[in-house]
Amino acid sequence: MELRELKYFLAVAREQSISKAASSLFVTQPNLSRQMQNLEKEVGQQLFIRGTRKITLTEAGQLLRKRAEEIIELYNQTEAELNTPITDISGDIYIGGGESYVMGLIAKAANAVRKEYPKVKFHLFSGDMVAVSEKLDKGLLDFGIFIEPADLSKYDCIRLPLYDVWGVLMRKDSPLAEKEYIIPEDLWDKPLIRSKHSLGKSIITDWFRKPSEELDIVATYNLLYNASILVEEGVGYAVGLDKIIDTSGNRNLCFRPLYPELISHLDIAWKKYQVFPKCAELFLKSLQQLL
Repeated sequence: MELRELKYFLAVAREQSISKAASSLFVTQPNLSRQMQNLEKEVGQQLFIRGTRKITLTEAGQLLRKRAEEIIELYNQTEAELNTPITDISGDIYIGGGESYVMGLIAKAANAVRKEYPKVKFHLFSGDMVAVSEKLDKGLLDFGIFIEPADLSKYDCIRLPLYDVWGVLMRKDSPLAEKEYIIPEDLWDKPLIRSKHSLGKSIITDWFRKPSEELDIVATYNLLYNASILVEEGVGYAVGLDKIIDTSGNRNLCFRPLYPELISHLDIAWKKYQVFPKCAELFLKSLQQLL
C-alpha cells in the first residue's frame, strides 16, 4: 500500500465522487478508478459503495480512512522535522489533554520557548484519556496531559505540581448553591451531567457510593464548556473540574466542591525512548525549569 494510493483514497472519500476526486488530483478518471480497484484487491475488502449520485464508504473503508489520515499526518510531521535545518530551530509541537487549568502552566512553558525561538509552533488537541493515549501511541502527539487515575506505565512522565478539584457546576438559583460543598446524598435524586471519562469504575463512581445505573444521568459530555450550556438551561447538574468554566460575571452559574474532597493529580507524559525534535526538547526543558 503506497502513500500515493492513500492520498488518492482520501480524495475519493472526501469528494464522494471519482470524477471530482480525479479533477482535484489532476489525474484521469479511468486511472483513479483503476487505482481504487487495485486498492480494494490489495486490502481484500470492498471499500466503496458506488451509488448513482455519490460514493460512500463501507465499514472497512471508514476504518481505512481513519488510519490513512493518521498515516498522512504522521508522514507530514516527519517530513517537516527532517527538512528543518539543525541551526534553525523551528517546528511543530503537538500536545493533547483534557480540559484543565494546568494548561496555564503549559502555556507559560510554550511562551518561554516562543520568545526565544519564534518559529516554533504549538498545536493543542482536546480529548479524553483514551483519545490522547491513542494519538500519543501513534506518534501524532509529542506530549499528553493526563488526569489521574491513569495507567502511565508505558510512558515517561512528570507529575505536575498541580491538581484538579472535583465539584458540581450548577445554576446560581439552585437550592444546592446555598451549600459550601456537595455530599453524595445531595445528588442521588438530581439529574446529573457526567463526564464520559468518569463513567464506570472510577474515583467519581466511588465517591457517589452508588452504581451509575442507580443515578439519574441525563447527559454525558467530553468538554465541560458544552455541559455548562446544558446546566445554564436547567437540564441538570454537571460533575466536573474546577477552574474550567468562568462562573463570574453575568453567567448564572456557580461551582461547589465535593465532600469528602476529591482531587486528581496531573501528569505530562511522552512515549518511552522517544526521540524528540529539537523544538520539543526545548519545550520539555522549559517546562522542567518552571517546575
